[in-house]
Amino acid sequence: MKLKLILLCLFFLSGCGISDSTDTSGTTDQIPVEVTQVIDGDTIKIIYEGEEVTVRYLLVDTPETNHPRLGEQPLGKKATEANKRLIESGDVSIEFDVGDRFDDYDRLLAYIYVDGESIQVQMLESGLARVAYVFPPNTRYLSDFEQAEQVAKENETGVWQYENYSTERGFDSEAYRQESAGNASPSNEEQANGDCDIKGNINRSGNKIYHLPSDSSYEQTNPEEWFCSEQKAKDAGFRGVGQ
Repeated sequence: MKLKLILLCLFFLSGCGISDSTDTSGTTDQIPVEVTQVIDGDTIKIIYEGEEVTVRYLLVDTPETNHPRLGEQPLGKKATEANKRLIESGDVSIEFDVGDRFDDYDRLLAYIYVDGESIQVQMLESGLARVAYVFPPNTRYLSDFEQAEQVAKENETGVWQYENYSTERGFDSEAYRQESAGNASPSNEEQANGDCDIKGNINRSGNKIYHLPSDSSYEQTNPEEWFCSEQKAKDAGFRGVGQ
């Protein structure tokens, strides 16, 4: 009899221990955090449980800014700036889903909020992010995110301005360049004569440089913009090679 009572007590004590756990998996609790750095459009660094950790936004992807293989992708800086602006606009908190909390790069996986509003939703609605990396069971807000993405698609904003730029595998910079070049349709006589052959390129450091057909770097340069004269390139904030 005494043995049964002891075992029963141990059972209830262990149950109490479980209920007092601080694990938030499976809940919608938002945990206030301090952001120490905005890395890009879908990644930040925060102080969590006394340590600085990198957080990857769940279920979204934005163009890269400093990828070791892909380099800087079109609209990457714009997405980073938008994310930074949102992060700095109020109090930030994170929410976990029911699945893995870390990815293969030891980044914390979470939903991000500022003053209770989803940053992921705002990035998707602005067209600066796509729904991606959908790995069940971390799919709590997948439907909401897809609806937000659809808004941007219908408005053709951000990455959705450019056909085939956003793909299931990521962002295709070449498709962006081709679409951008195609969008630079003639708007005056000079353009109609095919004289807009000055390439405007923005490098990884953010420097705006225009390349003339006579420059040695002209052929291998992928332009973000085309100009019909050096003066128009200068007016847009670009400088010549070597200047």
